[in-house]
Amino acid sequence: MTFLVDSHCHLARLSLEGKAAANIDEIVERARRCGVSHFLSIACTTKDFEQNRLIADSYNNIYLGCGIHPLDVRHEPDWKDADLRNNLLSSDKVIAVGETGLDYHYSPETKDLQIASFVRHVGIAKDVKKPLIIHAREAKDDTLAVLRTENACDVGGVIHCFTDTLEMARACLDLGFYISFTGIATFKSSENIREVIQFVPLDRMMVETDCPYLAPIPVRGEENEPAFVRYTLRKIAELKNVTEMELARITSENFEKLYGVNLSESATKAMGIEISDYKIDKIMDTEFCN
Repeated sequence: MTFLVDSHCHLARLSLEGKAAANIDEIVERARRCGVSHFLSIACTTKDFEQNRLIADSYNNIYLGCGIHPLDVRHEPDWKDADLRNNLLSSDKVIAVGETGLDYHYSPETKDLQIASFVRHVGIAKDVKKPLIIHAREAKDDTLAVLRTENACDVGGVIHCFTDTLEMARACLDLGFYISFTGIATFKSSENIREVIQFVPLDRMMVETDCPYLAPIPVRGEENEPAFVRYTLRKIAELKNVTEMELARITSENFEKLYGVNLSESATKAMGIEISDYKIDKIMDTEFCN
């Protein structure tokens, strides 16, 4: 069976005008009807892990990641290693450490705090033997320095929402990391990202929404949701000269390899069908996939 995974989303941060809890079923169903079979929902602080866990508990096909986002370090500067470890070891559904990393675009003033937090995350990932989810924005040199000096390749991971240079992509691939792409790949101004997509081997890439952020064209400006990963998949498939079905198969296999999960087991009850030629027509219309 072929699967399509939204390999990075923030289900607990979806708003839908404040009705997230009441609409998670609808979000999952819309995604299913568009061929999206599995989700990796990320908690960006130890405090919001519980809300993500409660969502995942109701579904067989939602996995979890937990870490302190570099932009959230300032709000949770005294986070405890033990708290993060407890979350990471609380369930078999927690398969990743992060997201963690560095962001000098929005918060250069917390550089030292971010680096210290990033280093701690790598150490914890090695302790619990789970791969890393890396956020890296305008921090190429320091990101690579931490990955190298802390031997992050021991656990591996993924550079999510890749927005950097071809040189950065090559260095991350050399370290054994996967690279994941969002709806940014569809933006008119993102020719540099499309160049990276053409460079990255199929067996080292993933697709994601990063929802509720970064909705792809043609739904740019709407709140992003997992169903919309189909637009990103379609664009990348076009760039790589493969079918959507083939790209879905390869990226789901990459997900299984990195995170050590068996998607078939969790999909039996959650999905029951292969990805098909469903098409997104409208955003909130119950018939927008057909």
